[in-house]
Amino acid sequence: MPYPNYPDKYKAESVLNPQDILAYRRRLGSLPGVPPPAAILLCLQHGLPERLRRRFPLRRVGRLMGDLYLLKRSGGRVGVMANFGIGAPLMAALCEELIAWGARRLVSMTWAGGLQPDLRPGDIVVCNQAIRDEGTSHHYLPPGRQVQADDRLVAALVSALQEGGWACRTGVTWTTDAPYRETREEVLQYQAEGVQTVEMESAALLAVAKARGVQATTVCVVGDSLANLRWEAPPDTRVVERGLEAVYAAAIQVLSGE
Repeated sequence: MPYPNYPDKYKAESVLNPQDILAYRRRLGSLPGVPPPAAILLCLQHGLPERLRRRFPLRRVGRLMGDLYLLKRSGGRVGVMANFGIGAPLMAALCEELIAWGARRLVSMTWAGGLQPDLRPGDIVVCNQAIRDEGTSHHYLPPGRQVQADDRLVAALVSALQEGGWACRTGVTWTTDAPYRETREEVLQYQAEGVQTVEMESAALLAVAKARGVQATTVCVVGDSLANLRWEAPPDTRVVERGLEAVYAAAIQVLSGE
């Protein structure tokens, strides 16, 4: 365990407060000068909000570790974050600032690797749990193998996708910091446990949300696959893009309360 190890670490106050960072950004003029949106879609697919902006008109209002847009039809209540990079530490830091600013519902959407043989490119998995095989979540929650997503958000997203004519499943995702260390033995174990996908951010997102008392989940769209114990790229990325577009629409519907 990292030193020092003390039993109340997860209740201890940090020397770095996200409110202080927001105040600093405000003094520099780098905090978007709008009321904070209560719900935010964290889009890990570059270019997707811009590509769909005719269907879902957006207004770019500034940067907060990435580009922040407000959905015009939501009256500023729903934001979309894009172009902010990848990985658990970045996701946690971004969510800390968004929550401190006022966000109370967070949905991330990402391209993920498929683990189960019956998953195909473009398939959609709404995550109800994430395996904590990264470092960040362990600074927020006591030791544990998994962290739970918000059940209400999970159910609402499944319903919205199905209403839109899209098949989806709920399941566990494996979050890792080290994609080049996804071993054969791990894949076999997670397949046997029914774990659906692998990606790099969900456990951190869910841990921060749980620690801060807000709602969060992730929706994964299967792209590449490890199901055959080797990395396989999708033969046609267009089906993956269509799945991502469906998730984007469903998440906006849920976060807008429609």
